[in-house]
Amino acid sequence: MSAETQIETVEKLLQPLLFDDIFLVSIKVKPINNYKIYLDADSGLGIEKCIKINRALYKIMEEMGMYPDGDFSLEVSSPGIEEPLKMHRQYVKNIGRDVEVTLNDDTKKEGKLNEVTEEGITIHTSEGKGKKLVEADETFAFTDIKQTKVQIKF
Repeated sequence: MSAETQIETVEKLLQPLLFDDIFLVSIKVKPINNYKIYLDADSGLGIEKCIKINRALYKIMEEMGMYPDGDFSLEVSSPGIEEPLKMHRQYVKNIGRDVEVTLNDDTKKEGKLNEVTEEGITIHTSEGKGKKLVEADETFAFTDIKQTKVQIKF
């Protein structure tokens, strides 16, 4: 079974297990049948929900005999903060947070994510301090964005 087929199969099995506002971000499979499943939720995804889905999915895969020797493993988690946003829904969930946008030409822009449309995003940037402070709203099309990461400020 190819990695694509494995991922498609697991995705089909996973969909009915996603409750409340939980959604699939991505599935990766390593050569040793180690599945890394990244989920997110509009209201936040706690470890309890990940464990519940992991157990349910594992049981289904086991009962199906997908791997008769039992030689597979599952990791269900939310993408770490270092992972770039991949889906429109993740952008919407992070409105109001500080982000770093890397454009296709490797230019970086930092600001507060203010708006998300079907076409792109608007961030509020501020550069300089005091009287030299320049604030602006900048809009970027998704087609111009290489990646966007949420920034944690302390």
